[in-house]
Amino acid sequence: MTAPLLSVRDLSVAFTQAGRTTLAVDRVSFDLKKGETLAIVGESGSGKSVTALSVVRLLAYPAASHPSGQILFDGADMLTASDEALRKVRGNRITMVFQEPMSSLNPLHTIERQVGEILAIHKGLREQAARARTIELLTEVGIQDPESRLSAYPHQLSGGQRQRVMIAMALANEPDLLIADEPTTALDVTVQAQILKLLKELQGRLGMAILFITHDLGIVERFADTVCVMTKGRIVEQGPTRAVFADPQHAYTRHLLAAAPRGEPPAADASAPVVMEAEDLKVWFPIRRGFLKRTVGHIKAVDGVSVTVRAGQTLGIVGESGSGKTTLGLALLRLIGSEGRIAFTGRVIQGLKSNAMRPLRRDIQVVFQDPFGSLSPRMSVSDIIGEGLLVHARDLTAGERERRVIHALEEVGLDPETRHRYPHEFSGGQRQRIAIARAMALNPKFVMLDEPTSALDMSVQAQVVDLLRDLQRRHGLAYLFISHDLKVVKALANDLVVMRHGKVVEAGPAATVFANPQAPYTQALLAAAFNLEAAPVGVVRD
Repeated sequence: MTAPLLSVRDLSVAFTQAGRTTLAVDRVSFDLKKGETLAIVGESGSGKSVTALSVVRLLAYPAASHPSGQILFDGADMLTASDEALRKVRGNRITMVFQEPMSSLNPLHTIERQVGEILAIHKGLREQAARARTIELLTEVGIQDPESRLSAYPHQLSGGQRQRVMIAMALANEPDLLIADEPTTALDVTVQAQILKLLKELQGRLGMAILFITHDLGIVERFADTVCVMTKGRIVEQGPTRAVFADPQHAYTRHLLAAAPRGEPPAADASAPVVMEAEDLKVWFPIRRGFLKRTVGHIKAVDGVSVTVRAGQTLGIVGESGSGKTTLGLALLRLIGSEGRIAFTGRVIQGLKSNAMRPLRRDIQVVFQDPFGSLSPRMSVSDIIGEGLLVHARDLTAGERERRVIHALEEVGLDPETRHRYPHEFSGGQRQRIAIARAMALNPKFVMLDEPTSALDMSVQAQVVDLLRDLQRRHGLAYLFISHDLKVVKALANDLVVMRHGKVVEAGPAATVFANPQAPYTQALLAAAFNLEAAPVGVVRD
């Protein structure tokens, strides 16, 4: 039998804060051989990421400790390794891809510098050689025209493009072990298929082992050789992926496999009043070059798009990263400049100045993708939800405002007694409910939901989808739902718009588009979403 490259034995991880010790990982054991993929699955807070970070000792000490266990990498115990030994392994033989690239990429450095730094430190490549290898890596992970991206900063790339840069950096040194912590969460389905295919190809060529942390069971089923199911810090089931999926033994595993967004959106009513509409909307960003920064062209992020959203109904906007989905939503909310006609409840709002728009803001709300980034860490939940009321409902007394905050929390299924806590004291799913409560506190008519479930595990996704449907039924809300997760869109959207390169390639009733897609691009998206193996990988790109 081949000895495992990574062997974890009875690993426990404890965190100590303010004299209180909490056990986050409890006697976890597993083996990972060269060329194999092991997936660790479980809900938020199960201990998946803590286990992965322990492999390369990236947890903060002394707050984190290991009461028991061994982590043997190629025979060497990582828990007792010296700092010098760890430096030789980290970023060279073991690399990581994290879930949130904006937290991992330096906002002050260009893409070329960040990838090139790794090649210079670990491979000793000089500037020209590092540049050529960087272009090669960016091409491998599916970034089009990589030469033009070298001078870009992270904020100038889409979420999917930033994640691909992270993957390129992790693969730069052809590691023995790649730890991928939710690496495809921010990616659309076709790019997921491309990245997973790329990882498999590199794994076959390099004999690389992959430790894959995810909540997406569909990816695990197709990508992993072995799966470990974690909950409350313990592995409750592990074994060959096919065997575990075909005949799960533990009740928690069965719960995970059954957790998925279900149901259908409220029935569409063609006579319902139009809440938000746009005609021939355009958002073009100038491309400036040269010493005088003359405009030499435009990036057509949104190019002649028309949409209609009715009361009590949901318009789903789908497409790959960089297709213009979020830009369209921001233009409708008048948060970025655009050309074309935009009307809210029959009133043309295109061209209104900020003072004229301010009274309308209480009726037009937004829930962003990342609840941790959109909630102020310095404000309590009560202050976060009540802030909009301070601006848009100034006639309310402090007591009335507090009652509105309590009601908003109750509507989204959170205990009002927790309103004096801060965002970091809540799970990802709870933070997203807080973000929804903040939007609902003002009793809006139109809500833009920008990837509100992408960072959540499967069971929490299903809960949030049920919550959004329930709120829509009770209040007649109009939703613009932006997502790359077509399974979630199918459960929420009455109508569907498919975008690519700023244009609409297909639109119509969601049920019709899902049942009989006409455009080849839509067919590729649906194939990738509902059957990754059938997806035309490498054909559809940003």
